[in-house]
Amino acid sequence: MPGQPIEQGNPFHADANLPADRMWFWYNAAAITYSPTGDAQYNPDYFSDVKVEFGGGNQKVTIRINPNATFNDGTPIDYHAIEATWRANSGSNSGFFSGDVILYSRITSVRSGKDAKEAVIDFDGVNPAWSALFTTFLHPKAAADAASFNTAYLSKVQPEWGTGPYVVTTYDARTGDATFERNPKWWGKKGRLDKRIAVGLTHQASINAFRNGELDYVVSGSSDQLRQISDVPGTEIRKGGSPFQYALFLNSKAPILSDLAVRKAVLESVNRSQLASISLQGLDYQEPLPGSLVYYPFQRGYEDNVSEVIKFNPEGAKKDLDASGWRLGSDGVREKDGKRLELGYTIFGDDPLQKAMLGALTKQLEPIGVKVEARPSSEADYETVIRGRQFDIFFLGNRSLDPFGARYLDSFYGSTNKQNISGVGTPELDSKIEAAVEIAELDAQVAMANEVEREGLALYGVAPIYSGPSIYGVTKELANIGATIFGTPLPETIGWQKP
Repeated sequence: MPGQPIEQGNPFHADANLPADRMWFWYNAAAITYSPTGDAQYNPDYFSDVKVEFGGGNQKVTIRINPNATFNDGTPIDYHAIEATWRANSGSNSGFFSGDVILYSRITSVRSGKDAKEAVIDFDGVNPAWSALFTTFLHPKAAADAASFNTAYLSKVQPEWGTGPYVVTTYDARTGDATFERNPKWWGKKGRLDKRIAVGLTHQASINAFRNGELDYVVSGSSDQLRQISDVPGTEIRKGGSPFQYALFLNSKAPILSDLAVRKAVLESVNRSQLASISLQGLDYQEPLPGSLVYYPFQRGYEDNVSEVIKFNPEGAKKDLDASGWRLGSDGVREKDGKRLELGYTIFGDDPLQKAMLGALTKQLEPIGVKVEARPSSEADYETVIRGRQFDIFFLGNRSLDPFGARYLDSFYGSTNKQNISGVGTPELDSKIEAAVEIAELDAQVAMANEVEREGLALYGVAPIYSGPSIYGVTKELANIGATIFGTPLPETIGWQKP
């Protein structure tokens, strides 16, 4: 399997990314997963019974934890793990660098029920997305204090704090290589694989490795990559819908892009259709331009919020820049107060698609007097560059791990959310985001979330470009690997089909 170096391996931490989630999934609890359409599925190996009750305008969730469930170090999995996960992410201690505080902050208590193997979670109000908070959980030691939460998984793994059908036996933080083997302490159904090996590779290197028979599956992100893997003997191409949003992010904390007029002008001049066509070319796949960063066209209540706010209007962009004092120079690049309107486009690794996107974006912004230059960086420096806001423009894909779009608003538009890459947001918008999250009825919540997102988009920090398909090149006999939308096959179900 392809892997990737992971700097922050705690998935609850603000600096964690999708590879960290995937790594965690293979040696920690998968207590709640979702069907492809987004229905919650409780894993009885962890949560043997779940009861959701309402009273007095508040919600109570009672989880009966499997009596056999334990962490690898022998610590029982009980209400303490649920409580530790809540406290670490509740925002009550600012030292915990959590990326998802709003929903956890609505919990008023986590306590034992009939015994320690029963966790009772009390909410202030109603939380329809509660299941997304406890799809997995932390070992109490990992949340004992801020230092443990923030640093225990920095460029390393904690096998003894893990649990599940597999245990990580080797990990190289420099390369991202990892080995997972059957966990002798696992009480559930035996995993179909004896061993799973992840190899840290760049996108193109992973394609080459698959062609050479060194990987059993690979993810294809472009037509060129799809072409390279399609003719590999014994390969099956598995393609389907994707809960991803690939978007352009503008760093609102960068000196030039701190000017709202500049951000607005940039996004008004981005031809999203052209960029999407470049990305999807040769994939035999079509889709409308995405209208939201938190909902998808196949979800009920989806609205095209983007086209309501971000209009393709290069002529209007020129006027915005004129009004903001950016004057056109003799070489066609605008200037203001001795600064040239030059922006860097950060590219990690050697992805040809990123280079093509850069070329198109450069041509799109040149007519309005904005110069875009490549800013190459190593994939190993991802966290430093992005979390340290050492970029101007960045193209990134985000995966929704569950169907509850309102809970992702804060990650894109929350002024204090550490996962908000663009950095846009206002205290007033924060309050509206929180109000949307607290709406109990899902249809009403979606409607409110759409209104809030339109306000967030008007800060011009991000614009979705495409969702695209999930495309996997898979050795034919390998089961439960491929495009699953919101679905997540459990680790123990992934393996080779019997002849």
